[in-house]
Amino acid sequence: MNKRPTLADVAARAGLSKTAVSLVLNERPGSRLSADAVARIHEAARELNYRPNAQARSLRLGTTGTVGFISDDVTVTRFASAMIRGLLDTADERDRGVLIAETFKHPKQMRKAMEAMVDRQVDGIIFGALSARLIDLPTLPEGMRAVTVNCVNPDVPVAVLPAEEKAGYAMTRRLLDAGHGDGIAIIGNAPVARTDPKISVTIGSRFNGIHRALDEAGVKPVAVADFEYWEPWNGYDATKQVLASGAPVTALLCLNDRVAFGAQQAMQEKGLRIPDDLSVASFDDDQIAAYMRPGLTTAQLPYLEMGRKALELLLDPTPTPGEHLVEMPIQVRESIRPLT
Repeated sequence: MNKRPTLADVAARAGLSKTAVSLVLNERPGSRLSADAVARIHEAARELNYRPNAQARSLRLGTTGTVGFISDDVTVTRFASAMIRGLLDTADERDRGVLIAETFKHPKQMRKAMEAMVDRQVDGIIFGALSARLIDLPTLPEGMRAVTVNCVNPDVPVAVLPAEEKAGYAMTRRLLDAGHGDGIAIIGNAPVARTDPKISVTIGSRFNGIHRALDEAGVKPVAVADFEYWEPWNGYDATKQVLASGAPVTALLCLNDRVAFGAQQAMQEKGLRIPDDLSVASFDDDQIAAYMRPGLTTAQLPYLEMGRKALELLLDPTPTPGEHLVEMPIQVRESIRPLT
């Protein structure tokens, strides 16, 4: 069996002391080595396929180099699984391992997942959710580092959330700039979701952005369709009602892509086309947005970047408490027609 390369082997190959090699490979402060010496150490480690002894490093630094991620339905949902990708990419860059557990919103599963993470002495836990809401958590062990991503909890002071108000404003502004100020209908008003944190802690911000843009332009929606569950069938029914009302609609501002898909079906029944007859804008950038024909212009929920940000904050020795907002980039496709 081949002998595992040691720190001494790397030092001999690089022509430097074991202390110097340890400082560099273990990312310990205090090294005054030249850039050339650091490069030689990394080159020697690569040539020898050297890997630090994780157990020894854990004993020395008081950490395991492993973090936990516990979510509700994120890992089993293709739409949100980019959060895992962002987390794992960052963990790889920072030489960290990740333990992942899914709870399916069951309190018992949450408690078991937390206990398993604590038993394995993870350096911290990230709690994630498919939809941005207030989550319940068992009591965290004293000193356990934690961050929430796409959710909040009063006992976790650091949260990563999408910048919904900015996205609501930007998407509405896009319709206004395209000349639709006198003809915007809002599909999916969701009064309860805007005020109940158990349902959402960000939807209110999305609406704040929408109405700020409308107020600045001095216009009001020509129609507003209220419903709480943003599903295609509700988008379909609401759009049929708006079209039947005779309101002078030129654009539908749908509150998510599934609603927009239902709206498209209602339009097709009436012989209306996107964007020739009605423009459509939306939020989330679900997979359906790119599959629609024409493609749907929508503000993307930045799951990947939120995953990255959450791990960066967990590993930050002094993270700033509060909400850390990640921008929702607009995916411009072909669903908005300029009238001016």
